[in-house]
Amino acid sequence: MTEPTTPQLTPMPEDWRRALAVVAHPDDLEYGCSAAIAAWTDAGREVTYVLATRGEAGIDTLAPAECAPLREREQRASAAVVGVSTVEFLDHRDGVIEYGPALRRDIAAAIRRHRPELVITLNHRDTWGGVAWNTPDHVAVGRATLDAAGDAGNRWIFPELTEQGLQPWDGVRWVAVAGSVTPTHAADASAGLERAVASLLEHRAYIEALTDEEPETYVRGFLTEVARSVGERFGGTPAVAFELFAR
Repeated sequence: MTEPTTPQLTPMPEDWRRALAVVAHPDDLEYGCSAAIAAWTDAGREVTYVLATRGEAGIDTLAPAECAPLREREQRASAAVVGVSTVEFLDHRDGVIEYGPALRRDIAAAIRRHRPELVITLNHRDTWGGVAWNTPDHVAVGRATLDAAGDAGNRWIFPELTEQGLQPWDGVRWVAVAGSVTPTHAADASAGLERAVASLLEHRAYIEALTDEEPETYVRGFLTEVARSVGERFGGTPAVAFELFAR
């Protein structure tokens, strides 16, 4: 019997100029897709980061009031490595983000401010595949981002945004979900992989609290293996995978 073949991933669209990446925590994008972002900014595309929290509950040995500014600094430095200069924080509470109208409104407002064609977020499903449980924050922000991509174009859902001068934006053409267990598309990670490693290493305080392994060994091993694994479905080229939703 012939073994079934794994479907190959389709290249990500390239006919866009502005992207908005919306995730829950500092480091979410660096674990998920910064190699692709580095290549996109190299090509002259504009990418903006919006984070729902400052990651203040992410380091057990640091109280939130001390942790938040540290992780914000790390995130801004990390973004700069891959060519992202605008990083915004929505100040929802780390660990207990609630899916609902307030979160959707904040993300819709960001979409109206930045007017992207491509919106990027992180896995919004219950697991990372199998028994690896996802966090409530990722689920809430990912799901709210998918919804807010539509909310941003409807002036009657959050009319207060129009009153604040944020005109509806119906120009989101795709939402790309990084870390999905059912990816459909991929972006070449070859040119951006070294900067992705450097970008994640900027989260040094978080990484040192996360693992006893030497940070560069841990980061390089993780990102290289993920890119190689995705590349098996992308013509053998190291890649970043996305589940792409068209609007």
